[in-house]
Parts: sequence; structure tokens; C-alpha cells
Amino acid sequence: MRTHRIAAIGGDGIGPEVIAAGLQALEVCAERDGGFSLDVQSFDWGSDYYRKHGVMMPAGGADQLRAFDAIYFGAVGAPDIPDHLTLWGLRLAICQPLDQYANVRPTRILPGIVSPLRHVSGPELDWVIVRENSEGEYAGVGGRVHKGLPEEVATDVSMFTRAGVTRIIRYAFEIARSRPRKLLTVVTKSNAQRHGMVMWDEIAAEVAEGFPDVRWDKMLVDAMTMRMTLRPETLDTIVATNLHADILSDLAAALAGSLGIAPTANLNPERKTPSMFEPIHGSAFDITGKGIANPVATFWTGAMMLEHLGEKAAAARLMRAVERVTADPALHTPDLGGSATTAKVTRAVCEALRGDNII
Repeated sequence: MRTHRIAAIGGDGIGPEVIAAGLQALEVCAERDGGFSLDVQSFDWGSDYYRKHGVMMPAGGADQLRAFDAIYFGAVGAPDIPDHLTLWGLRLAICQPLDQYANVRPTRILPGIVSPLRHVSGPELDWVIVRENSEGEYAGVGGRVHKGLPEEVATDVSMFTRAGVTRIIRYAFEIARSRPRKLLTVVTKSNAQRHGMVMWDEIAAEVAEGFPDVRWDKMLVDAMTMRMTLRPETLDTIVATNLHADILSDLAAALAGSLGIAPTANLNPERKTPSMFEPIHGSAFDITGKGIANPVATFWTGAMMLEHLGEKAAAARLMRAVERVTADPALHTPDLGGSATTAKVTRAVCEALRGDNII
């Protein structure tokens, strides 16, 4: 039997709640499949850890994770701790040392969920957003001088390397090639950022020469927001910088019905280090402890993790279970306009998994 070592990091807010739900579903997947098992180790890193120790995770935390096959991550962020401390202290402190440079966010309208877009019933919105995850606007280069004085200066430098841009654009072309439409849109802001973004455009054209079977176009990020809302059917695979894709993927999730259903994979495509899988909805402290967090994003994220681990049949079974559950309005959580609880949705997904006889 195959055994996959999983590091589970619930993190903050609703993170522990949805990761617990996701692990329940994943255990049922393993039982139902019979060909693999999960060896899960939980880590208490996050804002509670910070309050006790002054850091979000211990020194060398990312190195501890190298021993695992994958990381299942909930959320980070707390209202009483500055966001830059929580983000840089945990999520980015894992993604960057482990070189999880490809952030992949699929977006589509699941059965039973209604998009806020008029005339969009489902097939018109089926995207994969590829986010550069290691440099750009999140490179951490910059600083502040003359702090607190009238002449204070603060700088944040977007760092783009030819190697970093080339590998993420190539990866996006590979994903586009694997999808039926073989269509890629490259998003930049090269009319305003005339150095880094122009380099993105130039590298995209260079990489495209190696993918003659993939159609591609490019958009300025502001125009892209209009295209996503007015002409969603013209898009398929999308690649953008760390910041631009972060913003666009939240818009995409909202257009698909809710942030509560949106998954993410932080990948090291070469598999030299473990990849990390997380829902994108954040810590949502306004509903923490109420038992109403939507676990669908965590289930979908779990399916992405299973596929990455080579358990494609189990991944497909989990997604079928998710779709059967979302198709029932009685199983919608409040973010989708319903009244179902996290526990009720989790039970329904587990029951659907046990009743799925498709091989």
C-alpha cells in the first residue's frame, strides 16, 4: 500500500475547522480506494503560536516540511497581528524556501451554484489562473528610512528575473496545452511598468515559439478585469504576476459564486520539494467558531493534492462527491445563500464518497 506523508497546518481563523473537515474526507478517500493511506502530522503554527513564541513558526520550520510528500494548509491572518507579520512569517516563509513557484487556481462554476454574472450558467466560466509565486511584488525587496519623520521614504521593489518569468510562463503554456481549448492569456501592465512588465511580454513571445499548438494573447491587468466579467467565455488559462494573479483570482472566485469554494495549489512542478495545498478564502475571523465555514474549497484543494500525489482515481471521486453535494441547495453554507453547517456538508461529502461506485 502506498503511504503519503501529509503535513497539516490549520493556521488561523476557520483554517483549523476546514482542514479538519478536509482530512475527514481524505481519510474516506483512502478507505474507499484501498490502495493508499495517509500519514498525517499536524503542526500548530500560526497566530496562536506567534502569541506564545513571538514567531509564526519555529526557526527551520520550512526545512521540517521537506520530509513530507505534501502540505495541507488552512489560512493565515489575525485581526490583532499585522498582516505583513502573519503572511511573511508563515505562508511565504514556506512557499519561498521550498520554491513553490507555481500557484495554480482553477475556477469554474460547480453544480447548484449560481454565478453573479448575467447569462453565465456554468460552461462559460472554466479557467485556470497560474500565479507566479516566488518573486515579483512579493519579493520582499525594499525598506523604510527616516521612519516617523516628515521625509520618511518607503520602497517596495518588484523583482522579476528572466529565470523566474520564463519558468512560470512555460508552465502556464504547458497547462494550456493540456486543456481542450489550448488557449493562454498573459496578463501584465507593460504600458505603465516599462521594465519588468515589458520583459514579461518579451519572454512570453519567446516561450510561445515552443508551443505552436497553443493560441495565446495578452491583456493589461485593468482591461482583464472587464474581460473576466463581460466576456468570461473568451478565457481559459491565465498567467500573471504574483500580485496581479492574486487579485484576479479573488475576482474569479467571486464570479464563480464564492471565495468559499476556491482552491489553490502552491507547486514545485519539478517535485524537488513538497507542494502546499490551501483554500484561498483566508482566515475569516468573522465566522470563526460558528461552524458555518464552507469546506468545499478545502475538499477541492484536497482533490488537487491527491492528483498531485498520483491518486487520480481518488481525486476524481472526491470531486464527484463535491459536485453532488453542491448541486443540493440544502447543503449550501451561508456564503452561498444557504444555512448548512460545515459538519453537515462534510458528512454529505463523506456519504457521497462512500456511495460512489465509479472506478
